[in-house]
Amino acid sequence: MTEHANPDRFAHVTDWVFDLDNTLYPHHSNLFSQIDVKMTSYVSELLQLPREEARKLQKELYLEYGTTLNGLMERHQIDPDDFLEKVHDIDYSWLVPDPVLGVAIRQLPGRKFIFTNGDRGHAERTARQLGILDDFDDIFDIVAAGLTPKPARQTYEKFAELHAITGPNAVMFEDLARNLSVPKALGMTTVLIVPRNFEPTFSEIWERDPKFDDDVDFVTDDLATFLTSIVKAPTV
Repeated sequence: MTEHANPDRFAHVTDWVFDLDNTLYPHHSNLFSQIDVKMTSYVSELLQLPREEARKLQKELYLEYGTTLNGLMERHQIDPDDFLEKVHDIDYSWLVPDPVLGVAIRQLPGRKFIFTNGDRGHAERTARQLGILDDFDDIFDIVAAGLTPKPARQTYEKFAELHAITGPNAVMFEDLARNLSVPKALGMTTVLIVPRNFEPTFSEIWERDPKFDDDVDFVTDDLATFLTSIVKAPTV
């Protein structure tokens, strides 16, 4: 499903805010599955748990604390730098460069940001592989957020304050509806990115959150086409 945006609905936008994983690249790339496996391995090695038990705990931490990292810090006082380095040691060649997306982002009027629960290095490597790194003004990562992940309200407020962003002038693109709740409350336009044709890949039922659907203004399974439809054709 792709919902083509009416350009008039985005005419007021001066700041374009993008989540990273499963948003700037499609779900079917399955890149995040590598990170997911690494996180399970980290939990297993840290706590000497069988893989199945480690994965179950990992998901519990994610649901309770917003990220596995946040949960491990709260419960086991781990070194966040060590965790981030190990779980982002992945193969980025899985991603196919996306020149169409790059053109679409460059044509958007105003500033563009990546806002991720991952770290800056992961965001830079991902965006570089996609060929879109230079199209962004800045990256706001989990370290800039003081290690407090989305969907915590103070993290969005910290991002907005740092970059002087006024909610009604911004739009946020995310693959998790729960992470659009606060942006919606702050006045942002919200766009949910879903798997192509809504077909699940590695996603599991624990990631889905239909109770936040009211916080979603637009839904698309094709970010590049959606962004292209926002930019009005030039008049001759």
